[in-house]
Formats: sequence, structure tokens, C-alpha cells
Amino acid sequence: MALLCAATLSSGGAVAQTDTEQLDVGSDHIEFPISCVDASSETFNRGVALLHSFWFADAINTFNQVLAKDPDCDIAYWGIALAHWGNPFAGQRNAQQLARGSSTLEQAGQAGSAREQAYLNAVSALFSDHNPGNQRNRTLAYEEAMANLVADYPDDMEAKIFYALSVNQNASANDQSYSKQLQAAAILEPLFEQHPEHPGLAHYIIHAYDHPPLAERALTAAERYASLAPDAPHALHMPSHTFTRVGRWQASVDTNLRSAAAAQNDGDPGSELHALDYLAYAYLQMARDTEAAVVVARANELRAEVDITAVGATQAGAFAIAAIPARYALEREQWEQAAGLDIVPAETPHTQAMTHFARVIGAARSGQPEQATEDIAMLEELHKRAQARQDSYWQEQIAIQLQAARAWLHFASDEPVDAIHLMAAAADREDNTDKAAVTPGPLVPTREMLADMLMAHDDPEQALAAYQATLRREPNRFRAIAGAAKAAEVIGNKQLATDYYQQLLDMAEGQMHNRPDLQRAREFVGN
Repeated sequence: MALLCAATLSSGGAVAQTDTEQLDVGSDHIEFPISCVDASSETFNRGVALLHSFWFADAINTFNQVLAKDPDCDIAYWGIALAHWGNPFAGQRNAQQLARGSSTLEQAGQAGSAREQAYLNAVSALFSDHNPGNQRNRTLAYEEAMANLVADYPDDMEAKIFYALSVNQNASANDQSYSKQLQAAAILEPLFEQHPEHPGLAHYIIHAYDHPPLAERALTAAERYASLAPDAPHALHMPSHTFTRVGRWQASVDTNLRSAAAAQNDGDPGSELHALDYLAYAYLQMARDTEAAVVVARANELRAEVDITAVGATQAGAFAIAAIPARYALEREQWEQAAGLDIVPAETPHTQAMTHFARVIGAARSGQPEQATEDIAMLEELHKRAQARQDSYWQEQIAIQLQAARAWLHFASDEPVDAIHLMAAAADREDNTDKAAVTPGPLVPTREMLADMLMAHDDPEQALAAYQATLRREPNRFRAIAGAAKAAEVIGNKQLATDYYQQLLDMAEGQMHNRPDLQRAREFVGN
């Protein structure tokens, strides 16, 4: 598998961009009636299929092909504008991105039908002003407009699908009832039963259930989606969101290898990097560190192809460039390596914050508190930048990292009681939020770090409870299982320790030489 991974991820020189007209993206199962010339319909349906699999650059090209066939087909500007909006779960848009969408809509005249005009009017809500801080107001207005469109055209299945997506886009990361996600799923699930080959339905069901308590409900859609749009990089990647949430690491590896290869073939480094981040995470949970190292090397190659400091740079690609080497160091408990991570500048504060946060953990755990102080100061500055951007989700995530970082500084300064108190508060705070779609999970779950502190402070019973709480949110996490096993062993609960150690061995089959925890597991289970 290491050779397969290396071959799949090798750059091999420049790659020509894919001709999506020759690829299967599930457009045969899309029916979006338009009033344009008949020759445009098939091309338009392909554009909609590309939207459904978040293949946005090619969707823009496809809708432009529609306009080339029929310059009066103004509904095509809807597709182009929605493609400029991009991944609805990608966070805040900047002024330049918003300007591209509104410029597109300014080219549209009167649509050929009242229904088509309703689509144009709805998408215009997303670009009604260029102030990034007003994004919540715009997305809520878009959701309302799509609700009205569905009410006016109740037989329009595509309207229902895009409406469900707009509902889910407005879900709050602090809503532990998942009301918006379940509302979206209630729209999508009956349609998926009737149209099991529609790629958008499978895709958006995965997003609706991309949360620990809901993830099992997405397994059918996850297992099916890649086959519904088998040449779309995002369709090949997306099942791994569900596989990650339920801890099916090999399934995540398999689908992300295919996604990375498809993205590389398409000349799309951002999509490839997004797949690589999930791929690295899965490899590291199985202690397949050699394969993970190949992913790190490939991400470093791609770093030159993505200007992550540019305004509007692909957020998923920039995020992965920062996250992958940090994960590689932290999951393997290579603290000095984490402390020495290259600082990755980025246009979005939360992306750069990951590097500084990983450096704090590494410095604190390798006896370098003075360096941790420097990186904490940078986290404070990045938190201020997130505040200035009015990006509430990532502002809160950096705040959690900052609180956890200060906890590690206290711990490294022989102040364990203060450290544990701070880390427990940070863990409670993290429990009240949810992960963003851009990431397979936090660099290190805060409650797992609390458990590490409790173990080091000779409180294995509380540590065990914290590791188990981590595993309820992040099933089959290597470090949490290993920590739970060690805590159970110290407590004297041999059966529980055996169960956890055996789970570790089963998950990391054949990798015993890679990690000390696996060596201990083999010794303990053999007793």
C-alpha cells in the first residue's frame, strides 16, 4: 500500500486539465428544465451536475458553453454565480469573491421564464453586498428566497435540493440539536429514496449528517456517492467525511486516494490537498506513518502551486498545507518536530493559527515554554484578525486554541492545577461547537489533551473518563484509545485495558514497530 500511495501521489510533472465532457459526473440523472434552445439542455444539466459535486471551475466553463449556444439563456448566469459562491460550507467569502458573483449577475437580463427568474433572484441574495461581515444576513435571505421558489414550484426537484443545501448552510455550529441539518435531511432523504442515482442528493445527505451523533445515518449515501459521479474529485472525497466520523479508516484511505488522483489529473491542487488532509488523518489513526509521510511530501510539493497568502486562495488547499505536517507531528507525539514546524502564513487567520497552536503543544511538551510564549502571542494577534473579519466561527475556534495553548504553558511551567482548569474549560467550549467541513477534525481534540494532562498529573480515573468522552465524539482515534488503555491499566482494570489495547492492535494491524503504544499493546495482550 505504501508503494501504491507513493505512485498515486507522485506529481510526475505537469498534468493537463481534464476534459469534463468526457467524464461521468452523474448528469444523466439531472433534469433541470430550461427555456433555452434545445441544444443547451444536456450541457446545462451537466453544469448542474458539476455544481452538485462542487466542481466549480468546470461548472463555470460548462455554463459558458450554454451561453455560447444560446446567448439569451440567462439562467446560465445563475449557475455561474452559484459556482462563484462555491462550497457553501467553506466559511466567509471575501469582497473579491463577492464581487465576482455580483458581476456575473449584472450580465443577466430577463430570464426566459418566471421560474428561471426566481432562481436568478434567489442567488442574487448571496451577492447583495460586498461586506464579508454581512454573510449571515445574505445566506438567510438566500434560504428564504429558495423556500419561496419551492413553494411556487412544488414539482421542481432541483429547487428542493438546492433549498435543502441552503438550509444546511445556515446551520449553527453551536446548535447541538442539529435542527437545520435535520430539516435539510428531511427534504433530501425521501427524494433520495425515489432517485437513488442523483449525485446531489447523496452529497448533501452526507453534509447534513456530518456530525458525530448523526453520522451513521449517512452511511448509505456515503457508500453510494462515489459511484454516482465517479470522475468528480469531490464526489470521490466526500464519502470520507462520513467514514471519518464513524472511524472507518481504510474506507477513508481508499476513497481519498481515488480523489487525490482525480484532482491531480484535473490539475486541481486545492481539491487534491483537501483529499490529502483526510488521507493523512486516516493513515495516522492506523499508525501507517510511512504512508502518512508520503502524503506530507506530496503536500509540500503542492505548496508551491497554491498561493495561500493570496486573497481568495482555495481555503481547503491552504488549510491542508498547514494542517498535514502539524497532524503528522502531533499524532506521532513528535513534540520537538511539532515545536519546529515552519510557520505557514495564510490569508485566513485560522489557517495560520493551526501552525502556531501545534508549535505551542510541541514546545510545551518538549520543555520549551519560552517558545510557547512567542507562539501564544501570535495566536492572540490572529484572534484579533479573526475578530476584525467578523468571522464568528473561526474566531471561536482560535479562542479555544488560545485557551488550550495557555493551559499547556501553565503545565510546562509546573502549574498543573491551573493548566487542568484552563484545559477543562477549553474542552467544554469545544464540545459546544462542531467541526468545519474543511477538516477531518481538530488537530488534537481538546478533551484528549485534558486527558493527557490528567494522566501526567496522576489522575488516571479522570483521564480515562476524558479519553472515553473523546472517543464518543471521535470514534477510533488512535491516541484516545491508547490513552484509555494506559489509564485502565494504571487503574488496574485489566479487562478494559485489554479491550482497548486489542482495539489498537486491530486498527493498526501490521504496524507494531511504528509506535511505542503498539509495542505496549502487544506485550499487555500477550500476558
